[in-house]
Amino acid sequence: MVEFNPNGGEREGPLDSRDPAIRRVLAALVADARRDPARLAALTGLAEEHVIALVGQLERQRVIRGYKTVVDWDRLGDERVVAFIDVSVSPQREVGFDQVAARIYRHPEVRSVHLVSGGHDLRIIVEAPTMREIAQFVSEKLAPIEHVTATNTHFLLKAYKEDGDILVEDAPVDGRLPVAP
Repeated sequence: MVEFNPNGGEREGPLDSRDPAIRRVLAALVADARRDPARLAALTGLAEEHVIALVGQLERQRVIRGYKTVVDWDRLGDERVVAFIDVSVSPQREVGFDQVAARIYRHPEVRSVHLVSGGHDLRIIVEAPTMREIAQFVSEKLAPIEHVTATNTHFLLKAYKEDGDILVEDAPVDGRLPVAP
């Protein structure tokens, strides 16, 4: 494994998560994953070849797990139903919640699965074309899983912000129309 060396060259070993160069490159990619190495180099103050090597290593080590496009499906008129489902689980000896979570996240309608604190154990996010399909997922696929003891489903009514992106147009705070000088 090759390690990025901000002083030039490469050396063997793991990346240092505290390295400010790594943090700058990752922050720039999180803000806009379409930035090319030349732009990343200009933003971070690193040489372009170092940025290329660093991004390559971050991808190989799966620190960078992929690149995504943020789509506002509502603007396309694509109706989708999203549900947050809280799941209570009877943990299994020696594996805890991991095997139940794995059985859940393998379903294509599941967007994410998180182990959480509070009244339930897992919070999953499910997406389907209709509420009926989500209801069928819960009753036919989720609830019958061994060690799942209860579910509580919440349907998304409106998203205001997701993954750091504001999804609604900002309205004037006081409700008045803006006036130009």
